[in-house]
Formats: sequence, C-alpha cells, structure tokens
Amino acid sequence: MSMNTRAISARILEAVIDKKKSLSQALDDYTSELNPSQKGQVQDFCYGVLRNYSQYNFIINKLTDTKIKPQLNMVRFLIAIGLYQLDQDRVAEHAAIGETVEACKQLDLFKFTSLVNALLRSYQRQYEDLQDIVNHASEQVKSNHPDWFLRRLKQAYPKGWKKIVKQNKQKPPFWLRINEQVQSAEAFKQALTEAEIEFEADKKIPTCILLTKPVPVSTLPNFELGSCSVQDRAAQQAAALVEPTAGERILDCCAAPGGKTAHLFEVCPDISVDALDIDEKRLERVKQNMQRLNFSCTPIVGDASDPQQWWDGLLYDKILLDAPCSATGVIRRHPDILFLRRDEDIVALAELQQKILIKMWSLLKPGGTLVYATCSVLPEENKNQIVEFLKQQADAKLVKIFDSETNEDPGWQILPGGQNMDGFYYAKLQKLK
Repeated sequence: MSMNTRAISARILEAVIDKKKSLSQALDDYTSELNPSQKGQVQDFCYGVLRNYSQYNFIINKLTDTKIKPQLNMVRFLIAIGLYQLDQDRVAEHAAIGETVEACKQLDLFKFTSLVNALLRSYQRQYEDLQDIVNHASEQVKSNHPDWFLRRLKQAYPKGWKKIVKQNKQKPPFWLRINEQVQSAEAFKQALTEAEIEFEADKKIPTCILLTKPVPVSTLPNFELGSCSVQDRAAQQAAALVEPTAGERILDCCAAPGGKTAHLFEVCPDISVDALDIDEKRLERVKQNMQRLNFSCTPIVGDASDPQQWWDGLLYDKILLDAPCSATGVIRRHPDILFLRRDEDIVALAELQQKILIKMWSLLKPGGTLVYATCSVLPEENKNQIVEFLKQQADAKLVKIFDSETNEDPGWQILPGGQNMDGFYYAKLQKLK
C-alpha cells in the first residue's frame, strides 16, 4: 500500500529536523515516485510546517498532558502537519483530521491514532485561546527562529530584525532570468503573454521578470531550449557586477548549481569560465544547466581553500567568489536552514571564507576584479570579512557599487524582501597593479 502525502511529509520532516538532512535532499529521496499534484502537496506541508514548527511544537506541548517522547517525534510531526492543514482553510476540517489519522496507521503508529484525533479536535475548539497564548510566548516561539539567530539579528539590525524575521516566513517570489542568446526579452515576454502566464517586468533589468505565481518550468516557453532560468533577482546581480568582457578568463568559485556561471555567458558569450566546486555531485548540476542553455565551461572538482590541488597556474582576469555561507538570507526559500545551522557554524564559516578569499586573491591578475558574494544577512560573513581583508591586503582596493561605501562600511547588503529579493551580500574588489 502506498503511503498518503501526510505520512510521506512526516518522514521528510523527520529527515530534516531529527537527522539534519537538507530539505531539498529529503524531498528528492521521498517524492520521486509521486505525481506532480502529490509532490506539490508534500512540498506545501513540509515548507508550511518548517516555517511554523516552533509554534506548532509549543501548541502540541500545551495540548498534551504527558510530553511526547523524542522517539515518538513522528507522531509530533504528523500532528504538526494536521495543525498546518487546519490553519490553511483550503482543506475541509474532517478531511485534514481523517487523512492525518490515516497517515498514523500507515506509519504503524496505531496506538496513537486517538491521540492525534483528539489533539487536532482540541486545536479546533481552543483555536482562539491557543493563538492568544502563542502571542504571549517567547520570541523564539512566536518568530519560529532559534535564539542564537535572533540574538545575532538583533545585534546586527537593532531596528530591522523584526522585518527580516517576518520576511523569512513568507513564500518566496518566483523570478526568471531571460537568456537573450536564445531570444530577445521582448519576444520571451510576448511568448509568456500568449501562454497566459502572468508576470511583471522589472523596471531596471530588462532580462529579469517576476511571475505572479509559480508555474512548473515545463510550462515556460522554450524552457528546455534555454530560453530562461529560475533565479532570484538578488542572485541576478552577480553577472552585472563581474562585468564579463570578451576574451576574459574567469573563475566562478563555488559555482554549483551554475546559475551565475550561465548568466556570465548570457551577458558575454565570448569568455572562458572555469566552474569550481568541491562537490562533484553538485557540479553535475552545473553541467546540466550549461547543456540546457547551450554554453560550455570547464568544470573543476576542487577545494577553493587549496588551489594547489587543481589550479593550472594561469591567473584569472575576474573571479566570482560565491563563498560558502550560512544561507541566512534565503530562509524563505529554505526553511530547513533554521534547523540545520548552529551558532558555532558562523565562526567556522567566517574563518573558511577569509581563507578562501586570500587564496582566490592570489589567483587574480593585477588589475583584475574579484566579486565576493554570499546569501547571508550576517555581518560576520559579509561586511566584516571585507573590512578585515582590505586592512590586510595592501594591493586590494574597494570598487564601490554605491557611492556611500567606505572601507569601514563596504559592499551591498540586501535584506530578505528588499525590492522583493532574497537576502544577499556583494562586494567588489580590484587588485592594484
């Protein structure tokens, strides 16, 4: 008997919350056999529960007389899925409860069916009171963000942290990047209109558009022929900052899955790009992306902090360093980050970033530029890195993206939701001759 979508979702939540697997990996592992509609439902349940898990957990503890033991977390996850469905008025209440109880049986948790049933019915009855209790709970419960992260946000953004937290709980926008090597932006927009796919054109970037609601990529005009790519507007800034010019040799460092690599070719096809990544499996994604878009780069499996293992000794004109980071700017896209990251990761990541930055600098031609990028909102990984680097490297000069930048306050920090973008950071550096 095949499992229903609630049972599958509970398995995925267990993989993320208890086994610390990434959500995209867990979704791949458990949903490959499902049809598109089931897949969509599982995704909705998993994203919805992860965005609200602290709150649901708190409510479950309030509703049970005896605490559900950690080894019975599967029951907890099922109840959380039920709570999420009851919150979403889209599902008939009896169906939400019935299907969740059925999932309980499918996961061999027969003993707990009456508990699941009783808790979900209590939630319905006590909804108003429970919401009131949640509103008076700790910041961690209300915001669904761990304490360590809230502390860092408050420190970095004393006035803006609440806005970041709020944005992290939203559904992400669906941005597209048009590949003008295949067709003009105008022609692509025309094709979207004909396909009755609603979109908004970006006022500043002709090749960037926002879809009114997400659609399967297979429905996008000529997607398989490379007409466009799904990429957030913040990530679309990278290629413009690198400014690839014909004949240049460019290194895209930590390149997977290859969106920015491809964008460099879309801006200027007459370049050569080495796409470096430490993860061979993720580098496969780069090759697939390049194939679909009909570009060709040189993929290199290698550790950015140890170039001697893979570098051919020729200096690069430009380097795009998309540094490994906490990904705290893309939580609305990847709510599992709230469960996978720990406070001590930030210090370790900052050390690794500084090490990679120094190594990459040694591969850059005098006169060349390096663009440093992360999808983090934490200054330790962003501004502070560049401040430190500029102090230490006598041959490094800050290239201002905005006139207001200084060596003490360098780069461009985009916060989640700013111009409807993901959280991102960019800084541009030139190597003096």
